[in-house]
Amino acid sequence: MKITIIGGGVIGLCSAYYLQQEGYQVTVIERGDITDGCSFGNMGYISPSHFLPLASPGIIQQGLKWMLSSTSPFYIKPRLNLELMQWGLKFWKSSNASTVAKNAPHLNNLLQFSRSLITDLKNNLGDNFDLEEKGCLMMCKQQKTLDHEFHVADDAEKFGLQVERLDRAGVQALEPEVAIDVAGAVLFKDDCHFHPGKMMLALKAYLDKKGVEFRLHTTVTGFEKSNGRITGILTDQGKFESDEIIVSPGSWMPVIAKMMGVKILLQPGKGYSYTYPKLEKNIHYPAILVDGRCAITPWGRALRIGGTMELSGINNRVLLKRMQGIYDSAKDFYPGLDIAFPPTDQIWNGLRPVSPDGLPYIGRQKDISNVIFAGGHAMLGISMGTGTGKLVTEMIQGKAARFDLSAFSVDRF
Repeated sequence: MKITIIGGGVIGLCSAYYLQQEGYQVTVIERGDITDGCSFGNMGYISPSHFLPLASPGIIQQGLKWMLSSTSPFYIKPRLNLELMQWGLKFWKSSNASTVAKNAPHLNNLLQFSRSLITDLKNNLGDNFDLEEKGCLMMCKQQKTLDHEFHVADDAEKFGLQVERLDRAGVQALEPEVAIDVAGAVLFKDDCHFHPGKMMLALKAYLDKKGVEFRLHTTVTGFEKSNGRITGILTDQGKFESDEIIVSPGSWMPVIAKMMGVKILLQPGKGYSYTYPKLEKNIHYPAILVDGRCAITPWGRALRIGGTMELSGINNRVLLKRMQGIYDSAKDFYPGLDIAFPPTDQIWNGLRPVSPDGLPYIGRQKDISNVIFAGGHAMLGISMGTGTGKLVTEMIQGKAARFDLSAFSVDRF
């Protein structure tokens, strides 16, 4: 069976990984060269701790406050755009306690499943992408933030996750090289992290050796359709025929879906990061800076800072004030960290694909029998990559779902 994957991000490559293991003939069509997408410059977290969807109680009110600050972690570019307005309405309707309570178990299933697969992936690819299985800190500047995070830790324990609640001294004991200034933190011990760029390169090299065909710098321009099936993929490099198609192009999913006659609600959420290549004194643990809504990741002597959610459409423009907010938060939480503001021409940015309820789309669409959509993972693409790729492969095989996937339905909106 011929399978074509549209999109060479982490979801696409993980799907290719599991499909080739089952003997399928796989082609990956990618508009770039895999190094220029969101999967490459993110924070590299595998986060079972992130079982609460992005659309959650209080996020709308907080977001409106953040809109007033040019350095805040959230920004929506004001514009008349029907898709943005439709997405925003669904996001608002999803941001309530009952929807979160309904969706969190589904998110937890996928996160924990993905986490269980990462060690095998490392063993197959080689220990060459800096995987560390030591957990991740949810760092809190204010006591009220810490109190809330302790409540999240209570819920995490109900899902079987291991947590440790830390006061300021407890956090400082984990970071002997750098002075910290926080109220405390929760250490989610099941989380792990790795270098996403190295992982993507290792995964592509592995797939190359296994015979997966890559068509890079190739843009999909349309589709041929007959009797409820896609019979041809049209690109600027010619036509491709395929028995099954997996659509996983990240923030370009609505564009590709529209060519098929399918409407997908999804917005690109721009994030920024910068990596310091070598620090004399560095932190030891990756951390989400909860009050600052940004993150920080160490790999040996290297350090990456990153974050923000900027909804301004598909573009790669850098707003320096957004990076300023990330940098200021890092210095605020870690006053002992000796880092300068990043060179403006070296700030990375990528577009996270954000669904209105914070859950990905995984599955078939009712009107097209040979297409599987896999995307909309927002900030959890790396966290859910392996699990999504495995689920997609099992769908191709016609296997029964290993857990309830209804919450990820492509047609739920």
